[in-house]
Amino acid sequence: MVHVLRAVERAPSASRTIRFEGDKFGTGISFFSVDNEPGQGPALHVHPYPETWIVKSGRARIVAGEEAFEVGPNDIAVVPGGVPHKFTNLGPGRLEIVCIHAAGTMVQENLE
Repeated sequence: MVHVLRAVERAPSASRTIRFEGDKFGTGISFFSVDNEPGQGPALHVHPYPETWIVKSGRARIVAGEEAFEVGPNDIAVVPGGVPHKFTNLGPGRLEIVCIHAAGTMVQENLE
């Protein structure tokens, strides 16, 4: 069965971020499609599975374990499972980034 999730049928999000968990639709992936303002981003957290980011627009600073680096449009970053991580929009404009979780249901432990 094909599933089409229409934007007009989703409840509006105050943060403009879309959350999708695949198990409900028969797929083993989940994602956040993030659209945030300068300075915004998730607090330090960890997942038991890898997370892959694709930057669509803007710039972000990613902290993953002991590493810190910047990413920009069309950059892809992969953080292994079990590695604490976070990102912050560096500005000056909005950050659009897709955060792909290698799991049908998201599992996250917040560390901050």
